[in-house]
Amino acid sequence: MQVGALYRHPIKSHGRETIDEVRLTQGETMPWDRVWAVTHDATKFDANAPQWASCHNFMIGSRTPGLAGIWATLDETTRAITLTHQNLAPLTFRPDDSADTARFLEWVAPLSPAHRAAPTAIVAVPNRGMTDSDYPSISIMNSASHRAVADALGVEITKERWRGNIWLDDIPAWAEFDWIGRDVKIGDAVLRIREPIKRCPVTNTNPITGERDTAILDILNSVFGHQNFGVYAEVITSGDITLGTKAEVI
Repeated sequence: MQVGALYRHPIKSHGRETIDEVRLTQGETMPWDRVWAVTHDATKFDANAPQWASCHNFMIGSRTPGLAGIWATLDETTRAITLTHQNLAPLTFRPDDSADTARFLEWVAPLSPAHRAAPTAIVAVPNRGMTDSDYPSISIMNSASHRAVADALGVEITKERWRGNIWLDDIPAWAEFDWIGRDVKIGDAVLRIREPIKRCPVTNTNPITGERDTAILDILNSVFGHQNFGVYAEVITSGDITLGTKAEVI
């Protein structure tokens, strides 16, 4: 098997970016993945003592489907991000700059339903990506499993719905669930597979339009007997990964 695609999501639930290479570090999340998160007016996240918090404290696609239509481009040197959405003008800003945060909040407001919690601020936790798991995880997806879901739906769907980090090609559908508790070597990096990823309604949302247009959760449950797609893994050995890098279960 080999790496078919790599993604990072600089701001949790607010855009994804394809990349060609990455260096994984033991005990850490994907570099620049979910570095920032957007709080809402009902959050319990304490910006004065920042630490990991569950996704319910942030603006997420399961409650705000329009966010799924955002793409992101990160400048690692300046820490500036450009966000694009088919219904909005592009925005370039620095999440660490309070003045820029105000511009971001104005930009994203049209995507936030009036009956839902409103975005209030951008926050970060030092040296910790704001993954949904309470440990620093990297998500691994299987391209064959994606095709199996699309075939069951009877329509084409894009991989961006799953918000994964590493996509692996040339393995049987659902083989990844047999790896729980085992290690996968991808290039020089070794990742320990921890658990399957239980999916939420955001997977029903079109990542271009930001509208819910499929019943992926229903298909997962009725056809495949579970609500999982992809697996969470921890990096136990640092290493470099590029597109096409070979992978194996060890």
